Amino acid sequence: MRRRMVLAGLAAAPFATAHAQEGSFASFLAGFRPEARRAGISEATLSAAFANIQPNQKVIDADRKQPEFTLTWARYKAFTMSAKRIERGRAAIIANARLLGSVSEHYRVDPGVIAGIWGLESNFGTDTGSYNVIEALATLAWEGRRASFFRAQLIAALKIIEHGDVVPARMLGSYAGAMGQPQFMPDSYLRFAVDFDGSGKRDIWTSTGDVLGSIANYLAKSGWVYGEPWGQPILVPAAFNGDTGREQRRSLGEWQRLGIRRADGSAFSRPDPLGAIIQPDGPGTEAFMVYGNFGAIRRYNPSDYYALAVGSLGDLVT
Repeated sequence: MRRRMVLAGLAAAPFATAHAQEGSFASFLAGFRPEARRAGISEATLSAAFANIQPNQKVIDADRKQPEFTLTWARYKAFTMSAKRIERGRAAIIANARLLGSVSEHYRVDPGVIAGIWGLESNFGTDTGSYNVIEALATLAWEGRRASFFRAQLIAALKIIEHGDVVPARMLGSYAGAMGQPQFMPDSYLRFAVDFDGSGKRDIWTSTGDVLGSIANYLAKSGWVYGEPWGQPILVPAAFNGDTGREQRRSLGEWQRLGIRRADGSAFSRPDPLGAIIQPDGPGTEAFMVYGNFGAIRRYNPSDYYALAVGSLGDLVT
């Protein structure tokens, strides 16, 4: 009998803890409201955004999860540039060729890099995340590990709703609050999202024009130079012992004198641009020459792997 009582007590503990957490979360939301109102958020928007949201344990678990291995470039490349993704991307670009051309011309950003980001962020619009963004951001702001960051993102998300661009139920994204097909965080949305289709709303969830326009606007404001390449695959001789890495920039003429060639073994067509060599998996592995536009891609996501995959995928589908 005593054993049964102990087990019953243990079974009840998570239930009690969950209710205590919900109470704490409700208190957090109540305390957050004055801050939001001071930021210009109306009570109507707060009531609509906070209706029926609860602390989401899946969000907390995902935020705390640590990677179990170090991802190599070869593995990252295989995942981000699968044959299926390339096929889907080519079909998406054909279907939206005129629109992509208009966006590219308007923002002076080349089509390939716009397509590459669209493909990496949401697999060309097919994977945009299913989390309620307000609930996810409120959970992370309440949970506390990076509370100040997520409080600011929550305010930004509420401003988007206040502006009328999207209703709370349609504001879906990742566990960390990255939204829509470009996976913009709310503060990036406020700075870079555009109403390219002229609907009166900046709809990065379902409007392909707004999606592509917003990506292009981000890149244009990040320093993209129209008509210039992001980078290219190269051949590095086995005996090469020069410096590599993004900061080691030389003219292509200088690199050529050190034995560097294009991927097909030919000489570079122009000797003057400055470039840097990146070998993401180390000496003796796949190598790239990257240029100034590579830095513009990294402002979207500060990862060499990401920027290499964006540039490479864009080249493959456009």
